[in-house]
Amino acid sequence: MAPLLLLWHDNTAPYRRALEEAGVAGRFRIQELKRAETPDAALLAEAEGLLAWGAPPGLLAQMPKLRWVQALTAGVENWIGRADLRSDVTLCCARGTHRVQMPENILGALFHITKPYHAAAMDQRESRWTRRVAATLAGKTLGILGLGAIGVELARKAAALEMRVIGTRRSPGAVPHVEQVFGPDETDAVLAQSDFVLLLLPATPETDNLMNAARIGRMKRDAWLINFGRGSAIVDEELVQALKDGVIAGAVLDVFREEPLPQSHPFWTTPNCVVLPHIGGLHPERDKVVAALFAENARRLLAGEPLSQAVDPKLGY
Repeated sequence: MAPLLLLWHDNTAPYRRALEEAGVAGRFRIQELKRAETPDAALLAEAEGLLAWGAPPGLLAQMPKLRWVQALTAGVENWIGRADLRSDVTLCCARGTHRVQMPENILGALFHITKPYHAAAMDQRESRWTRRVAATLAGKTLGILGLGAIGVELARKAAALEMRVIGTRRSPGAVPHVEQVFGPDETDAVLAQSDFVLLLLPATPETDNLMNAARIGRMKRDAWLINFGRGSAIVDEELVQALKDGVIAGAVLDVFREEPLPQSHPFWTTPNCVVLPHIGGLHPERDKVVAALFAENARRLLAGEPLSQAVDPKLGY
């Protein structure tokens, strides 16, 4: 009998299409469910592959044939550490599917910081002509903490803008368009040199609360902190205080410990703190990109090959 794939997602059409284009759709039984629906016991008992944003606690324990979970996001902290995720189940993340839109959104943040378009838009509301001087990105140093696929692509684009790029990564070795690559234990050297410190870090015990008051204090006073990685990397109250005290110039935040960000959170009203509603990885055809990875992994599952973007539970990504 053909293996059963459970597509637990509100937009399954791109995933079905990708399976068909890969020539493997006919080799699976495919069951679709909306996110608000709950799979019944018979479906759970038969499913060997699961595509989902997440699952209620304990549900995976009801899936004895499960071999593969395909997450829809690059970050998988909501999957890792689950008591019901067996060691023989391969968890795959969507790493690499943000290669285009995430760097563009980060560049948007850099332009927002240095160019007066927002101020000009506010002036236009009042029919007010105010000439402003835009700072340049050329010649500035961008420090990327977490030189993964997104960071590598961003470095290429930033270099085209004549920015100097430095950063950290777990594995040693040169990275194209990055002047100097540091180890995680050399983070302070990146902080001290950077005009913009960008966090692209996964959620791990090592990155939790990384940017506390002490580390923020090692940044330049005119530097900006930008976070498109995980909200857990920042100690919220200590960043708020640092911004109020002028320890750094400002922050652009796209990820938070709690989302949506509560209306009572001080980030909303802290001077020079820009709150973005987690837009970094979104774009109109995101499901199409993730579906291509999903279909490739479905092919590999049938062929008995290692799955792409498999997560190492010990590393957390």
